[in-house]
Amino acid sequence: MSNLYGEFNQKIDYVFKVVLIGDSAVGKSQLLARFSRNEFSLDSKATIGVEFQTRTLTIDHKTVKAQIWDTAGQERYRAVTSAYYRGAVGAMLVYDMTKRQSFDHVTRWLEELRGHADKNIVIMLIGNKSDLGTLRAVPTEDAKEFAQRENLFFMETSALEATNVETAFLTILTEIYRIISKKALVANEEPEAGGNSSLLKGTKIVVPGQEPPSGTKSACCMSS
Repeated sequence: MSNLYGEFNQKIDYVFKVVLIGDSAVGKSQLLARFSRNEFSLDSKATIGVEFQTRTLTIDHKTVKAQIWDTAGQERYRAVTSAYYRGAVGAMLVYDMTKRQSFDHVTRWLEELRGHADKNIVIMLIGNKSDLGTLRAVPTEDAKEFAQRENLFFMETSALEATNVETAFLTILTEIYRIISKKALVANEEPEAGGNSSLLKGTKIVVPGQEPPSGTKSACCMSS
């Protein structure tokens, strides 16, 4: 998707589609509004159908256009799934840390995601509404253990207070960039190479010149 041009004739090197999934009312639309426009609305209405926002940012001196898709979490909109997931290179699986049921449903959402999306999609588990700490119903450790078991990134966020929202999106977009740029690099240098599945194990990718310092912890389990 290189050599695209966006607003003001700005060269776009990559366009990454990232989908937001999870139960309704967990804050998906608020996370999207906070990341794309730095806004938060206390009287936000439930999302009807599908909508998306874009934001252009720079990763490793490349211009990346993030196309973030948001859909209603209600059952009656589940028919959009195959089209919704098509082309997605990242997914943010959101639950409300004050509602245990929304976390219990994460397993079902993950199964659906893996059933429809590319098998190498980068996934981050998001525990939203960390500003409501006194109402916490999902211990951080529970979510961390689930994320580790399923090989997901993890972060707790607050769309209201803008806590970790930017970090969460930048983490997933940077990981997507590392995977795709590495895949392109190998495709260019080793046309005879076989399957690329080994390239696409999220946390294993290291782009030349971006090796993490020794002793650096994996990004898979960050939390606030």
